[in-house]
Amino acid sequence: MMNGGELLVAQLQAYGVRRVFMVPGESFLPCIDALYGRRDVIESVVCRQEGGAAYMAEAHGKLTGEPGICFVSRGPGATNAAIGVHTAREDSTPMILFIGQVGTDTVDRQCFQEVDYRAMYAPLAKWVAQIERADRIPEYIARAWAIATSGRPGPVVLALPDDMLAQTVDAPLAPLPRASQGSPASNDMVRLRELIESAERPLLLLGGARWSDSERDTIREFAERFDLPVATAWRRLELFDNDHPNFVGQVSASMPAHQKDVVTQSDLVIALGTRLCEPTTINYQWLASPVPKQTLVHIYPDANEIGRLCVPALGIVASVSGFADAVQTLHPTAGWQPRRRGSQALQAAAEMPPMPGPLDLNVAARHVASTLPANSCVTVGAGNYALYAHRHIAFKGLGSQLAPAVGAMGYGLPAAIAAKLNKRDASVICFAGDGCFQMTMQEVGTAAQYRLGIVILVFNNGLFGTIRLHQERAYPGRPLATNLVNPDFALLAQSYGGFGRVVTRTEDFAAAYDAALEFAQSEHMPAILDLRYDADLILPDRTLSQIRQTS
Repeated sequence: MMNGGELLVAQLQAYGVRRVFMVPGESFLPCIDALYGRRDVIESVVCRQEGGAAYMAEAHGKLTGEPGICFVSRGPGATNAAIGVHTAREDSTPMILFIGQVGTDTVDRQCFQEVDYRAMYAPLAKWVAQIERADRIPEYIARAWAIATSGRPGPVVLALPDDMLAQTVDAPLAPLPRASQGSPASNDMVRLRELIESAERPLLLLGGARWSDSERDTIREFAERFDLPVATAWRRLELFDNDHPNFVGQVSASMPAHQKDVVTQSDLVIALGTRLCEPTTINYQWLASPVPKQTLVHIYPDANEIGRLCVPALGIVASVSGFADAVQTLHPTAGWQPRRRGSQALQAAAEMPPMPGPLDLNVAARHVASTLPANSCVTVGAGNYALYAHRHIAFKGLGSQLAPAVGAMGYGLPAAIAAKLNKRDASVICFAGDGCFQMTMQEVGTAAQYRLGIVILVFNNGLFGTIRLHQERAYPGRPLATNLVNPDFALLAQSYGGFGRVVTRTEDFAAAYDAALEFAQSEHMPAILDLRYDADLILPDRTLSQIRQTS
């Protein structure tokens, strides 16, 4: 016999859950007590705000391919957590959010902190439900797990009435559901080879969630056999070795010109595992909707996504795993030779000119890139500053970077915490804009509490920089609501017992960064470098003044 909270946590343990993220609340105390009883096998990470907890659960889902688990209380807690659910939905990340709920005896009275979560979360989650009988907890969790991990992965929300959690029942645990792995038909693979061999400028576009190292290796071998240039979808750089001669870059409107030329001049696009979203289609201009000018092959595990925006010449309902199994036996026709492939399609990237001012952020980013240990993870949130990471660091494999494709500010720090918890011997570096960082900077307390040696680079130019950039392009010389008055971020780290230093000159960065990384690794505490530079430095290769002059 177990109460509802004990049964729920027992079911999570049976599914292999080893970590949950939460902000505690009285509405799910039976779950908290059950987690106390299983604290040796399930780590409970207490966060400072529900948005940070939900971000961490989403990042955990990205890293592991299994649903990230988050617990929050009703009303204010549930609404705060919405940003993590939105991110999981847009980024196709498996996640389960458990929300404490008012008792069934007071429902629909608009009682204290009551919200109808089915209505609230319906547009954001794959499935929303409320468990009203404790003996059905295993059933609901099994269904939630299956929905979160099948087809296009995503978030599920389950509301937990407090009187249901207190019920005592004798119910068996549910077996772990296994997502079906769709595979291509043999004639689809024959057609794919015909399209590749007849194309002049093919491109393999990789994206999506729940990849494995073996699948990544198989797809690399496929690209090498057919000498295909490879690009990744927006913020999926970890899916292909960035130093590989066939690598082009991540597709976005801001990608460097020499990379964009390879992408936009392609005549065949093989999109594997990725949705054809706005950034990845370059604002629906490179891959036009409904009919792209290129021949499109779309391989995706959810049939509802194929043809939804771009009608493919060949649509294949298959998971990355199913396609990887099938493509292992696909080889070029005897005597066929590629026309123009791989590194031949790339021009040498022009060296970025020195940035004006005393602190050159390109030099700083290159130092990070050149000294980054192999076992590393770099995280970013949203903002122009992310370009310094994505243009200078060559990401090598799964788990080497975490970034929100949805463009959610505040993501980088919670994601860094999740990455460090997932692999404590890894070096974890967070790139954060000053505006981005301040949306979740209270989670530095979480990093300190769990003794997580992460390094946070705060790009501090006193601006909501991306919005200022758009303002100057649309309404030059009329900025409003984009200036920031910032604290001393170095002192914030020091107040938690961490390392903090202000850097204002290029020649001081390397020593400060090396000291921060050594401190984080040896003391197992967070380190912050407050990188202060002029607000005019808005992009790695352009200033606000230059943009204003051309607007």
